[in-house]
Amino acid sequence: MRQIAMLLCAGVAGLCFWTACGPGGDAQAPQLFPLSPPPRSYWPTRDWQISAPETEGIDPAALKKLSDYLFTRSGDEQNRAGIRTDAVVLIRNGKLVYEQYARDFNASSRHNSWSVAKSFVNALAGRAQLQGRIDIDQPAWRYYPPLNTPGKREIKLRHLLNMSSGLSFQEEYEFAPLKSTVVAMLYTSGHHDMARFTGEQEMRATPGEYVYYSSGDTNVVMAALHSGLNDQQYASLPWDELFNPLGIQAVWETDQVGTFIGSSYLYMTARDYAKFGFLYLNDGVWEGKRLLPEGWVDFSRTPAPGYATTRPYDELENAVYGAQFHLLVGYPPTGIPSKYPDAPEDAFMAKGHWGQVVAIIPSLDIVLVRLGDDRDGNFDLNQMMRLLKEAVRR
Repeated sequence: MRQIAMLLCAGVAGLCFWTACGPGGDAQAPQLFPLSPPPRSYWPTRDWQISAPETEGIDPAALKKLSDYLFTRSGDEQNRAGIRTDAVVLIRNGKLVYEQYARDFNASSRHNSWSVAKSFVNALAGRAQLQGRIDIDQPAWRYYPPLNTPGKREIKLRHLLNMSSGLSFQEEYEFAPLKSTVVAMLYTSGHHDMARFTGEQEMRATPGEYVYYSSGDTNVVMAALHSGLNDQQYASLPWDELFNPLGIQAVWETDQVGTFIGSSYLYMTARDYAKFGFLYLNDGVWEGKRLLPEGWVDFSRTPAPGYATTRPYDELENAVYGAQFHLLVGYPPTGIPSKYPDAPEDAFMAKGHWGQVVAIIPSLDIVLVRLGDDRDGNFDLNQMMRLLKEAVRR
């Protein structure tokens, strides 16, 4: 009960902070849209029920515009240019109303998540919090001893979930491989034990006071979830706690010491990604059973508190982050504009490299999964969200 109360407090605190610190005092500052999922007539554990778009309040003509945008190639395959959508699944009112595939993908194809996997780490942390195996407000070293060193003992699991550990990291990808910490972690000096590699990085900020999107923070959380489990129990953890209850068939790679690569390498079908989004759309409840603690979804979709004290840097305005989820709003207290002004303000999403998106929109009762392989930045997520919003008639 104490943990649930603390999580509720965290959600409310985020809400109050947002309101109190916004410009002008602040009636216009965005607030958390309340989660009030409607009663469900079924759960898609075995599979999704299918319905016509118009039956679920989606305009077919407007939906075609969205489809045309996502599946019209604007570049050549040889150079991997243009929008390269592999799969789209749209869930409205709990029913599958649209599904399309391209580039040799189909409903049975498992697709790499890239950083969508981070949001699954959030779910596993939520499961552990609900069971009392972890307390995210305790020092992380209690669950991951390599952090029991001077300067790092103050890092809490909450800071890691909020991308605010203070551990130095360079989240650069293929365009800057030589200075990229994440490339080193995944492919070179850190690939053997990714959490340990991250934990060995120097501190650059006080934990909780500096937000920096770091794949390393996620992998430390994934290693901390090994605490209290033997290797066999840890190896089946994602299936026991999440995939089997949701009816998901998944593959998740580990590093060489057996830690799941929480930052990047999870594979499942588009329909199964939609099941994960549906869990969060329903406030962490599945088949009438609470899988995530009360307040956990609000914690996940509340801007990280560290934004209030984060010094501006170039990448800071690229996204606003909650707890292993991207938010589609700006951050008024520090003047960060929304990158997605045409998206519903309550939308939040699991988002990965090269165009992977699991968007959750409580106000529209929608989950949208879009998987792709975009290499040149032509895919416009704001455009996709605008076309989706315009397709909803009621």
